[in-house]
Amino acid sequence: MDFKEGEVLCFYKPYQWTSFALVNKIRWMVCRHIGEKKLKVGHAGTLDPLATGVLIVCTGKKTKMIDSFQYATKEYVATLQLGATTPSFDLEHDVDAFYPTEHITRQLIEQTLPRFTGEIWQIPPVYSAVKIDGKRAYDYARKGEEVEIKPKLLVIDEIELLDFQDMKLTIRVVCSKGTYIRALARDIGKALGSGAHLTALERTRVGNYRIDDCLTVEAFEQMLEADRKI
Repeated sequence: MDFKEGEVLCFYKPYQWTSFALVNKIRWMVCRHIGEKKLKVGHAGTLDPLATGVLIVCTGKKTKMIDSFQYATKEYVATLQLGATTPSFDLEHDVDAFYPTEHITRQLIEQTLPRFTGEIWQIPPVYSAVKIDGKRAYDYARKGEEVEIKPKLLVIDEIELLDFQDMKLTIRVVCSKGTYIRALARDIGKALGSGAHLTALERTRVGNYRIDDCLTVEAFEQMLEADRKI
């Protein structure tokens, strides 16, 4: 591998790792391997710490390709807990409100999900990296300051119902750049006349890169070690 000329690497981001932490780890491992102090390394499409799955990492001259991966179609498998919300729309914060669920049936869900396909307007979460007047939205949220976040136009190509039991809803989502699955969970909860938050999220595809193509950090380390011995 020629990391200076550039490589496109597909990693599986572990649970509770930030995307930035994974990139830092890979940069450190590669720099040590090639005996350099600095190397351009970047990633395409940030995953929240509580999300797992496909993260594209580019090195060297291939970092110029990051934008093309940013705009590639993404696929996710998400699990939503119906009947309760959190301020961040996921498990980062505790439940702040409960809602009725007695009326929710599989039929209602199947009738509701298609409303979220095609072009839709979505308001990003307050706990997000969206910039407002030069500051991140989560900076305002953590200080308890209320700000207006403008809706974004995005495209959801597919939503498939995978499982529904005990008010836990698992869906597969194929969508465009900029889609917040946490916000989608919020909006699906509202559309069902209840509330919802994300309890699990895995990105299963970025463009043509899938879970099966992913390296773990441990496997990458072993690969570098094997290359060193050749």
